Amino acid sequence: MKILMVLTSHDQLGDTGKKTGFWLEEFAAPYYVFKDAGADIVLASPKGGQPPLDPGSDTDDAQTEATERFKADANAKSLLAQTKVLSTINAEGFDAIFYPGGHGPLWDLAEDRDSIRLIEEFTHSARPVGAVCHAPAVFKHPKGADGSPLVSGKTVTRFTNSEEEGVGLTEVVPFLVEDMLKANGGKYEKGADWGAFVAVDGKLVTGQNPASSEEAARKLLALL
Repeated sequence: MKILMVLTSHDQLGDTGKKTGFWLEEFAAPYYVFKDAGADIVLASPKGGQPPLDPGSDTDDAQTEATERFKADANAKSLLAQTKVLSTINAEGFDAIFYPGGHGPLWDLAEDRDSIRLIEEFTHSARPVGAVCHAPAVFKHPKGADGSPLVSGKTVTRFTNSEEEGVGLTEVVPFLVEDMLKANGGKYEKGADWGAFVAVDGKLVTGQNPASSEEAARKLLALL
């Protein structure tokens, strides 16, 4: 198995002056699910190199077994520091693609032409595509083989509007992903705020929040 994980390169939380990036748990938990299953993992980001870490995901109360494992894993940290430039990635040879969340993807990956290209290539060739928390923002522009929005008619989830309100960023984010998925024809479902919830529709896997990241990765693996 060869799995592509795509991370954000964006580190500014709107015009708040605060930092954002990718959410550590949403990278670490899927990374080890894939690694422990024997997958060959390739990491990429729009700018390449070290992707920015959302400082909120590095606080003591945000740590999990997976994040602690990552912090003690020199090889994983080295791999993360050397993500490949997304524009150089060819979908050929990969079995699945997975997007960790954090607020960063709302600004860059949601609009990134290379990300759109890859998602469409994976989808049109019936290979699994996964995204967790804010990362379903990447489904804003990709189209299905019939030209309709990729999520049209598909069951999907993501960080809920009420969870966004709970972290006080409703007026900061460039768009609310829940609203975007619905506008694109997605059949939006959700679980309890902050609880694990994963939606699977065909080869599309979406997770609601950080608590859903490990389950989303396992559901993606089950499709391979």
